[in-house]
Amino acid sequence: MSKNIILIGPPGVGKSTVGVLLAKALSMPFVDTDILIQAAEGRRLQDILDSDGIPAFRAIEERYILDLMFENHVIATGGSVVYSDLAMEHLKSMGTVVSLDLPCESLLSRIENLDSRGVVLPGSQTFCEMYDERFPLYNRWADCTIHCSGLSHEQVVRLVAECHQQNA
Repeated sequence: MSKNIILIGPPGVGKSTVGVLLAKALSMPFVDTDILIQAAEGRRLQDILDSDGIPAFRAIEERYILDLMFENHVIATGGSVVYSDLAMEHLKSMGTVVSLDLPCESLLSRIENLDSRGVVLPGSQTFCEMYDERFPLYNRWADCTIHCSGLSHEQVVRLVAECHQQNA
């Protein structure tokens, strides 16, 4: 069975961008779970968070992740997927999990639409507090972590492909 390449990491790290480039380089289909959820629900992630709340959003995200049955795909996940042990166990069973990482300050400089992007930020939690909370979860689930500081997208793609080869 061919294994998937699953990208995890914080919002703004480049999971979708790297995922598309990786899929193209390896001639694999690409799936972005955030887009999948939005299309299936018929509303933006931010609208789900605003109307249903964080617990409901996480339940929706988990349900769609658990329904994934792909083979030989590149899958970019939402940044909050690591809160669900069930979802992450399912993803790990499907392939190589690669965490992309950048320092919080770099992420903040990339994200212009934090209030409308669909980022799960409970209460008065800052983006960097959320990053600090999730960082150990990304490391826990990752087969490898790519530190993207100073790297081009193409360099990150190459490193992710190498990680996948080593873990296939």
